[in-house]
Amino acid sequence: MGTRILTVEDDERIRTAVKLALEDEGWEVVEATNGEAAIDAFLQSPTDVVLIDIMLPGIDGFDVCRAVRKASDVPIIMVTARADTHDVVAGLEAGADDYLTKPFVPKELSARIRALLRRARSSDSGVTRMRFADLEIVPQEGLVTRDGNVIHLTKTEFRLLVELATNAGRVFSRESLLERVWGHDYFGDGRLVDVHIRRLRTKIEHDPALPRYVVTVRGLGYKLQP
Repeated sequence: MGTRILTVEDDERIRTAVKLALEDEGWEVVEATNGEAAIDAFLQSPTDVVLIDIMLPGIDGFDVCRAVRKASDVPIIMVTARADTHDVVAGLEAGADDYLTKPFVPKELSARIRALLRRARSSDSGVTRMRFADLEIVPQEGLVTRDGNVIHLTKTEFRLLVELATNAGRVFSRESLLERVWGHDYFGDGRLVDVHIRRLRTKIEHDPALPRYVVTVRGLGYKLQP
């Protein structure tokens, strides 16, 4: 089976340009023009990547992202017409793995998708099992538990946790985590890291406001406390 990508975009010109660019990469493209159709299409036949425009008629892109995320940990890219911090952060908080700002060039979109696919298909760190107090991580199984209870993470959240855990005690800058977790060809900024750290804490920490595991080292970045 080849790679299938769901694109959710109401502007016909943009949707057609994206479809042609992605098909040139050899990927199969499934199109939706509104949020309701996108959710129905994904639930009926899940795809490998979902590309969602924020501004949609009816259900907006944030709600589409939340609905897809409830059903799957598939990689999601949010598309916004503005580099506005609120839109970017809201999209990431809704469960997106990455974002793009319009206008974008096809090469950038293709690079983002390839990076997402690589990360989704290669999460084995070579370490079989890691334990930190009541937190256990099994990279080869994609499994995280706390007190024996399974914690459900997205693929990006999982890769971020494994990266920190494999190098427990080491401080990573935002730029270093962008390179290691999001890929060498990533064109983004530190907001991706900050939001994913915050989401990760809400899932693995007993008290996200007072993290025990993923801690901030002021002025330097983040580390996982051994």
